Parts: sequence; structure tokens; C-alpha cells
Amino acid sequence: MLAEVDAAADPAVADVLSRYFQLQPGGYGHGDRMIGVKLSTIRGILKPYLRAGLPLPELEQALTSPVHEHRLTILCLLADRASRSLKPRTANPAELAAIHELYLRSTAYVDNWDLVDCSAPQVVGGYVVDKPRDILYTLVRSASLWERRIALIATQFLIGVGQTADTYALAAEVLGDREDLIHKASGWMLREAGKRVSEEDLLAFLDQHATQMPRTMLRYAIERLDPAVRKHYLALR
Repeated sequence: MLAEVDAAADPAVADVLSRYFQLQPGGYGHGDRMIGVKLSTIRGILKPYLRAGLPLPELEQALTSPVHEHRLTILCLLADRASRSLKPRTANPAELAAIHELYLRSTAYVDNWDLVDCSAPQVVGGYVVDKPRDILYTLVRSASLWERRIALIATQFLIGVGQTADTYALAAEVLGDREDLIHKASGWMLREAGKRVSEEDLLAFLDQHATQMPRTMLRYAIERLDPAVRKHYLALR
């Protein structure tokens, strides 16, 4: 599978992706290695392997690869397996738990926003949907930017089933965060909570916290609101 990813590598694409994911010195992705394979290509390569039942220890080892696209491939595969483990017809709580535990052991390799965003909702959010949410609060208080983002993006799954309390609680936890990628993640999840579940709840959160919200977080959160409402909240900042 990873050999097929290697075969699809394109140096020109690698240059573009390296800039986009800030692999340059001082960038949040510095130290990573891109070989130039787009996500759409990776998803095509993955199709024959999605139901192959590849052993989780082998996938965990592959997740330590220094190649970004290798890790992206493994995380997409794990997310698909976690998602299928949640469905009534293919429910597999033991596998879901094993994938979740593997993921938490491996967060050092989930170290860019695309890696987080393709996997955290299914692997973390899906796992905790009917369980205590303590892990979300442990992650959101981590020194790791990527663990904090995992906590926030994991709530996308919860929002999808109408559960938004943790989205709002976690957003309140990161009001003072210095990282733009956290502001964007939190604002995105707030926007989704308002759009998919309750605009009234979103407005209540904004009424309480808008003056403290980083401007990027606020802009993302209000993106779907009426122009006059957006103007009101922006004026508070």
C-alpha cells in the first residue's frame, strides 16, 4: 500500500504541499517530509485496502514513517475502520477501542492539521460518543498544538449526532490559546454547532465570550450568521 503511495510521488506537487503545510524552518510543519501525493490520490490507492483487515500493530508501526503522505494514508485507513466499527451493521466495539488506543499512543505522528482533521472525528469523537469525555479535556490542555486540535476537531462527530456541549466547553478552554490553527479549529466547530444543531446556543456562547475570542476564531464562528449579526459581534472586538 505505501509502495503505491511512493509510486505516485511527484516532486513538483511535493514543493507545493511543503509550502502549503509550512514545512519550512519556523513553520508549524518543519521537520516533516513531503513526497508529493494528493489526498484524492491517496483515497484512490486506499480503496482495495479498506476492508482488508490489515493488522493494527502493522498500521501502528507504519504510522511512525517520516513521510507525511504515509502517515496520512494510515490515518485515513484507521478513520474508515473506526467509522465502520460505529455503524450498526458492522459494529465492532473492540476494534474501535483498539484503534482509539493506538491513536492516543501515536499522537506524536499526527502532527499537521490535515492528519488531525482526517482522523480525529471518527477515531476520537466516534469513540467517546457514548462514553465520558475526559480525554477531550486532557488533550485540549496539552502543550501539543496537535493534541489540542485533536480535541476540538473530535467534536465534529459529536456535533453530527446533535451533541454540542463539549464543543462549547472546549472552545471556552482555548480562548487564550496563541496558535492560529487552534483559533481556526475552534471557530470552525462553533460554526458547525450553530449551523447543524442550534443557532440559539451559538449566539448564547457568543454573547458570553465574543469579547474574549481571538478575531480569527470569532470570524470563523459567525461566518454563517446574518450580516447584521456578524457586524454586531465583530464590533465587540
